[in-house]
Amino acid sequence: MKKIITILTIAILFGCQEKPKEITDSKDYDQYLVTAKTPGKDAINKELEFWQNKFNNDSTNLMEMGRLAGIHAALFGSTGNISELKTSETLLKKTHDISARDKDSYLRSLAHNYISQHRFKEAQVLLDSAYTYEDNRKETEMMLFDVAMELGEYNRADTLLGKIKDPKDFNYLIRLAKWSDHNGNLDAAIKYLEQAKQIAEERDNKGFKSWIYSNIGDFYGHAGRFEDSYNSYLKTLTIEPDNHYVKKQIAWMVYSSEKNTKEANRILDSVMVNHKAPDYYLLKGEMAEYEGNTSEAKKQYDMFLKATENVDYGDMYNTYLITLYAETNPEKALALAAKEITNRATPETYQLLAYSQLKAGDKVAALKTIEEYVVGKTSEPNALFHSALIYKANGMNDKVTPIKEELMGAFYELGPVKAKEIEKL
Repeated sequence: MKKIITILTIAILFGCQEKPKEITDSKDYDQYLVTAKTPGKDAINKELEFWQNKFNNDSTNLMEMGRLAGIHAALFGSTGNISELKTSETLLKKTHDISARDKDSYLRSLAHNYISQHRFKEAQVLLDSAYTYEDNRKETEMMLFDVAMELGEYNRADTLLGKIKDPKDFNYLIRLAKWSDHNGNLDAAIKYLEQAKQIAEERDNKGFKSWIYSNIGDFYGHAGRFEDSYNSYLKTLTIEPDNHYVKKQIAWMVYSSEKNTKEANRILDSVMVNHKAPDYYLLKGEMAEYEGNTSEAKKQYDMFLKATENVDYGDMYNTYLITLYAETNPEKALALAAKEITNRATPETYQLLAYSQLKAGDKVAALKTIEEYVVGKTSEPNALFHSALIYKANGMNDKVTPIKEELMGAFYELGPVKAKEIEKL
């Protein structure tokens, strides 16, 4: 999210002009909400049955273990069942331990699993080990870049980006886009993603196209290009009808841009039939909060907290938990924020610590945290919003005004609840 929204869009989002144009149309996506149709999941289950039977006949065969690990990871993606990801982890560890060849490949696969679990430091250790092998070093460098970005090791990320530089390579371009967005240049990020999209389409690579359409849809949304965003999401669904992430993003668009909570909830309800993930409860809770239904909001937030009690999730939902606990249990939020900074010390995690400090009543400590670790180091909207709240609490209104102006361009990304709070800054 960066300084990228027109005066007209700002006026619309403030509600100062005519009602926003409705971009979405249920006729476009209803066919993908049919919960009885899960072609992706059905195909994975058939593959699982085939390879599980082979594995049962020989539980030491590397090929069977490797395929099963991939299938269980895919099942996590299609169902949201965290136990599938943990099963995949167990199988990957075993394949690495007994393999005599391709150690680097198994290390990368296990690192990918750890990244999905937000175990970034452990993933980095595995990738550094994989890098000692001469084969497929570029693949390892790409993953090391991803992990370095998650850990806030931006100098190392920059060096790694230089190592994989190839303006005609899809994987390089999407990482260059991520780097550009980190540096606050959304226009450049979109440009590089559009170049990657051209490559994906020219090669007619299904996996590349599905990835790029969903991700560039997000970036178009951040830029206020809602129609482009919506159309890109629809393209993803034509390739991958079960894509729960894109359906959730369409639900967000219906809610955040069009203020249609009834339709957004209908979309989410259809997704939640086949895909179980705690964060759906957060969005439903926010929509209830927007409607002024505090009891329903509390119910949904409590369901999120209950779901995340599953120890298999580990630290995957820490950032969401910190934000929730900051409002209801600031001391618990502080403890979690400190833990998350140990996991990955980034401007985004430090702003969560600062917000928790503010909510715990220590506005001075909060100010020190943002000035040392956040200001000038990120332009993510949540970080800017929390910084503005901290400046306001410390009576530094001259610092609040320019942040408020920038946040006016992030209403869609932050959502209607925070938009109301921004207006009050």
